[in-house]
Amino acid sequence: MIEFKNVSKTYDNNVNALMNVDISIDRGEFVFLVGPSGAGKSTFIKMLIKEIDPTKGEIIINGTNITNVKKKEVPYYRRKIGMVFQDFRLIQNLNVYENVAFAMRVVEASEKEIRRRVPTVLALVGLSDKYKMFPNELSGGEQQRVSLARAMVNNPSLLIADEPTGNLDPETAMEIMNILDDINKAGTTILMATHAKDIVDTMKKRVIAIEKGSIARDEKRGRYGYEN
Repeated sequence: MIEFKNVSKTYDNNVNALMNVDISIDRGEFVFLVGPSGAGKSTFIKMLIKEIDPTKGEIIINGTNITNVKKKEVPYYRRKIGMVFQDFRLIQNLNVYENVAFAMRVVEASEKEIRRRVPTVLALVGLSDKYKMFPNELSGGEQQRVSLARAMVNNPSLLIADEPTGNLDPETAMEIMNILDDINKAGTTILMATHAKDIVDTMKKRVIAIEKGSIARDEKRGRYGYEN
């Protein structure tokens, strides 16, 4: 599913963000990406969504070497990946249904398919009764559920979550994690970057820890291992 082969990234200011990273993530895994601020987690994710390219090495996603993907092909590549962010990134003048449907319209899905699929994913995240509401009428947890529905509506094989619980209270955060766990059990590979020690320690999933641009730990059922 995901393979980093001797990947390094040096920025123009000579900062070595990642150094000689070799890692493999199998289809269907749930993996936490942890480490101190500035360790290289954001660089790792940005390379996965081809926002930036490695200075050296190869990144293989679903058998495709994405380091060879041309700039004009990047939007099509990203359609295969679901993304969830800390700040939700919802379109404020669209209601819940339309926010999720928007992701399908971007990939030119038919209106018939949109009418079939959107209610399904809203039910998955527990928002069937709030499909007409706008983002400013929702709680933070509900907005993140919309974000999750939008990320899943096109059936991506990979879901990348970047601090998805960072703006949520502990109880709501665990509700989001339970949804992510259900999505993973249905077959979607999940990579989640987080500073949430309690969540990582509770979930007992694979943990990849990055320190100073290198893989410091890779544990099948790991713990967070850092002081917040």
